[in-house]
Amino acid sequence: MDKVVASAAEAVADIGPGSRLAVGGFGLCGVPSVLIEAVLDQGADDLEAVSNNCGVDEWGLGRLLMQGRLRRMISSYVGENKEFARQYLSGELEVELTPQGTLAERMRAGGSGIPAFYTATGVGTQIAEGGLPWRYDADGTVVLASPPKEVRVFATPEGDRQYVLEEAIVADFGLVRAWRGDRHGNLVFRDSAQNFNPLAAMCGRVTIAEVEELVEPGELDPNSIHTPGVHVQRVVALTPGQAADKKIEKKTVRERGEGA
Repeated sequence: MDKVVASAAEAVADIGPGSRLAVGGFGLCGVPSVLIEAVLDQGADDLEAVSNNCGVDEWGLGRLLMQGRLRRMISSYVGENKEFARQYLSGELEVELTPQGTLAERMRAGGSGIPAFYTATGVGTQIAEGGLPWRYDADGTVVLASPPKEVRVFATPEGDRQYVLEEAIVADFGLVRAWRGDRHGNLVFRDSAQNFNPLAAMCGRVTIAEVEELVEPGELDPNSIHTPGVHVQRVVALTPGQAADKKIEKKTVRERGEGA
């Protein structure tokens, strides 16, 4: 029941080349940066990452991207990473862009044992019809595009409506960062870190959680647990310095008024 491992390096030691990683975080909130750094040091390459975004240059998944360790990304938003755009447009990186809600549900479905589901999102677009560029060559020619998906009509209270079939996502490993966690793997996420971390934890066959504050079993309020320990196989306790090392994606400031 005690799932705590001694270090991040030990926790990611069996991540092999070609693995699919589901990585938590939203922007730069709740990014499992210590585990990502351990994967970088470990040497695994040809990786496929499933994540809301690819971090920014030199932070988050951008660390693996800058070293050419990512082969493929399944993401919903990639606009803050210039190196990501360069690799994608030059044919070095395969990218499957997915609507954000669809991505979230594909991950949740994978963790729930649901192989596929229908959604109205994407009907009448290249999401359903196919043809989205997944990979370019060095000359900018599309060499791999998304295939068409099954579309089916369902009766709704507003009348018949089309829905597109989306397949679930199951990853070899899930990498997440929790605000608090116990030795049994029960996790609590904070604020925006709740957006994709619970989903990444669900859909990983082996889920590794870095925890800012490790507590003993029974200390967490059962009503506050976002991810139960059944979804988590390994826990890494962060040092205070690691827990405090957080980046701001876009810092917005204003002048202080008089008397502030």
